[in-house]
Formats: sequence, C-alpha cells, structure tokens
Amino acid sequence: MLALALAFAVQVVPAQVRLPSLGESAVEDITLGAERRLGEQVMRQIRADPSYLDDPVLLEYLNSIFQPLVAASRANGNIEAELDRQFAWEPFLLRERSVNAFALPGGFVGVHLGLIALTASSDEFASVLAHELSHVTQRHIARSSIAAQRNSMISLAALLLGLVAAARSNNADVANAAIVGSQAASIQGQLNFSRDMEREADRIGYSTLASAGFAPQGMAQMFEKLDTATRLNDSGGFPYLRSHPLTVERLSEARSRAMFSGDGKLAPPLRHALMQQRSRVLMDTDPQVLQRLVDQGGGAADAPLRERLGAFYAAALSASLLREYAKAEALASQALALVQQASPREPQAERDVQLLLVQVRLAAGQPAAALQVLDTIGVDARGRAPLLMRAQAALDLQRGGKAAPEALRASTESLQTWVAEHPRDAGAWTQLAATADAAGFKLRAVRAEAEARYVSGDVNGAIDRLRAGQAAARGAAGQDFIEASVIDARLRELRAQQRRAFCDARADGGNPAPIEGVEVRDCPR
Repeated sequence: MLALALAFAVQVVPAQVRLPSLGESAVEDITLGAERRLGEQVMRQIRADPSYLDDPVLLEYLNSIFQPLVAASRANGNIEAELDRQFAWEPFLLRERSVNAFALPGGFVGVHLGLIALTASSDEFASVLAHELSHVTQRHIARSSIAAQRNSMISLAALLLGLVAAARSNNADVANAAIVGSQAASIQGQLNFSRDMEREADRIGYSTLASAGFAPQGMAQMFEKLDTATRLNDSGGFPYLRSHPLTVERLSEARSRAMFSGDGKLAPPLRHALMQQRSRVLMDTDPQVLQRLVDQGGGAADAPLRERLGAFYAAALSASLLREYAKAEALASQALALVQQASPREPQAERDVQLLLVQVRLAAGQPAAALQVLDTIGVDARGRAPLLMRAQAALDLQRGGKAAPEALRASTESLQTWVAEHPRDAGAWTQLAATADAAGFKLRAVRAEAEARYVSGDVNGAIDRLRAGQAAARGAAGQDFIEASVIDARLRELRAQQRRAFCDARADGGNPAPIEGVEVRDCPR
C-alpha cells in the first residue's frame, strides 16, 4: 500500500470551490486534480482486488440511482464547473456481505452488496448514495486532511486503502494494522468524518434525494433500519456505522425532515426487489446456499408478487451458477411471466428479468437463443449490460463454428464507441479485445488488452502489451496505420507516467524499484 501513492505529492493552492468552512481555517486546499489522481490510483488497486465486482446488471442499476443524484446535485449548485470536469462521478461494487458504502477522493463511491441486500426500496438505497455523494461534492476527505495537519498524499493514499480493507473486515486488528502500516495514525479519522461533516452530508444529501425524485422518507427509513439492526445484532456486520456514526441527533433530524416532507415520488418497487435478490445471491455463492435458494423456488404461492418474483429471480440465478441450466431456464421464464403480470407494468423490471434469461442461455452455451431474447428487448437493449451480452453471444457463435461476421464486427464497433466514452471500463476493454481478435482486428485487440490491464492497475503489463503491438505492426504488412499510431502514442504516455512516478517517489525520500529505461539522472533536481 505504501508503494501505491509514491507518485503523488501534495499540491497546495487557494481553494478552488466555494464551500462552507465548517469552522476550520481552510485557507489552503488540495487541488482538484491532485485529489482526482489520488482517487484514480486507489481505484486501480481496488479494481485488482478479488472482491471488486463488475456485474453489468447490478452496475446498471447502481448507476440508474447514482447518476440522477449527480444530476440533481448539479442542478442544486453543489457541483461547480471545475469540480464537475475534474471528478469521475463513478460508483463501483464490492462483493462483500457487510453493510457499507464509502466515498473516495475524486468522485468514486464504493458500495458493498450487503447494503443493497439490506435496503427494501430504491429510496432507502438512494438515501445512502446521496449522503456519500455529498461527502464528495463537499470534498470532505480533502478538507478533513487539511484539519489533520495536511498529511502527505502517500500517507493519505495508504491509509485510505487500509481503511477500505479494514471496513470489509470484522476484525479490529486489521484496522489497527492498516493505520500503523501507513504511518498515519494521526489521520485515522480520514473516513470517519466529523459530526459537522456528517450533518452537512445529511442535509445536502436529503435535498439531493428529493430533487432527484426519490421519496425523502427513504433517509429516515434507512436510519431507522440501521439503528434497529445494530441494536439487535451488533456483530460487526455494519462497518458503515463505524465510519458514519448514527447519533441521536442525526436520527432526530432525519425523522423531523420526513414528518414535514410530502409523500414524495415513490420509485417502482419491483426492480429494486430483483437487484436486492441478485446482490444476495452474488455476495455468497457457496453451493449449499445457492442450492437452498433453488429449492425454495418461487416461494409461497400466496405471497405478494414482489416476494414471489424475487424468489424466482434468486432461484434462477442460483441454478445458473450451479450449472443447472434447464432448471434455471424454467425458473427465469416463470419470473418473466410473473413480472409481465404486474399492474402497472414496470418495463425496467421486465428488462432485468429478460437480461437474466439471456445470462442463463449464454452460460448454457445457447448464444443464438440468447440473441433472440436480446432482440425482443428492442429499444431497451441499449446500455452496458446488453452491449456486453450481445458481444459475448456473437463471439460464442463464431467460436462454435456458426459464422456471424457481421454481428461480430458490429459488436466490435459498438464496444469501440463505448470505451471511447468510458475509458476506465476494464470489462468492456477485455470484451473488445476478444471480439476484435476474432474479427481479425489484431492491433485493436492488443491495444484493448493493454488498456484493460492499465485500468486494472497493471501498468507494466499494459506496457508489455503495447510493445507487443508495436512489434506486430512492424512485422506484418497491411496493419492498420491509425491503430499503430495510437499504440505508439499510448506507449509513450504510459512510459512518461512511469518516469514521473519513479521521480516523484525519489523526491519523496523513497527507494522505488528500478524501471527499465529510467535513470536517476532523468529526474529533475
């Protein structure tokens, strides 16, 4: 973890965003760019962690909640132009059973699957995201680091990673080791915001929640649920409350706001029920647990539609993970028939069940049948999840000897467009590498492999793949000149990043590992 942040040094300038001072003498601030770079560096480590989860369906749902909150925060004036341009505004998932969410520098917000599994509605879930988003828009991490005597970025980055890891553990010794290891015990509270910051995040988060169209009562309901759960079962499964202590004052203010708010715009209930069950399945894939969900089938016949639909969905996904594909197909089809009976109809929930059916058919080795379902989704087939699934289906058809060159080429071009707009999407880069290679675009495939490795934190691996691309371009006639030029430029850029990291580490008093082609004399004095 200490090696993580050697590339960064604190840059102090006058504050770039007009924020209430909360009482601290904030005459100086960490730059927005430095905060974003810190967040990117931490994220590269998190993406390489086995608990990092790239589930396209759940991520689509997470973004369907998070991005409207970001838009509402912009409209409310909480995100100024420079902050908007510099920060990522990117949520991500961790395959963890504990109830937790946390903000990182630069606009990244992490969510444990246990949080989605606990929440009963999208309004409750959105209330937590709105609170975390407010920590980002108000730059509480940077501002609390100022209050902590402006510790170095190295200590801050190491501590952030350590506390993220500790929050995923129920062992207090892990947290203590993270703090000591980072040599930054003086800022242990980096993720444990002050009471003033918590109150500010509650207040701004509540306004953001309401402006985004969610029921404001969701925040009070979530607070009540957390309070009750931790009083009944203080087993360490709620690390969210370690970094966001739920005081009597916060509870009272949330209840008061709920009393004086209107009914709010209640979000459709079925989609959250599906994503709640998906989270419960994916956060614990023990075969015995999955088999129990399959055996439960559609639950009690007299149960409400929401519960029956969720039970069918969980059973179908569990059966697919157990490779019981025929049973998974039958259960997913029953879930689809059930969601189509909902009144009023909920197109997004219906679409999510259809995507489950696609997932089951792809896992069963039935790409043509999977494409048939994707074609019935129609205009709602837009989005990352259908994009990746369609590409996988076209790839499976080609690998199975059932030529689908047009479909494969179309998926490759669609993925290329997607990664141009979402360059941090390692999963899309990986899929692009596979489809481009199968379609005969060899240089594009090599470059996509390099980008996937870079986003996942393997800079050396990315450089190796780019060098392989250079060699392939020189050794074969007729290669794409434009793609070869992109590879050359990208290699120079990553090599320059390596050189800056090496030199910054030395300037910070560290002893970085040697890097091929980088000499001490290359570093400015």
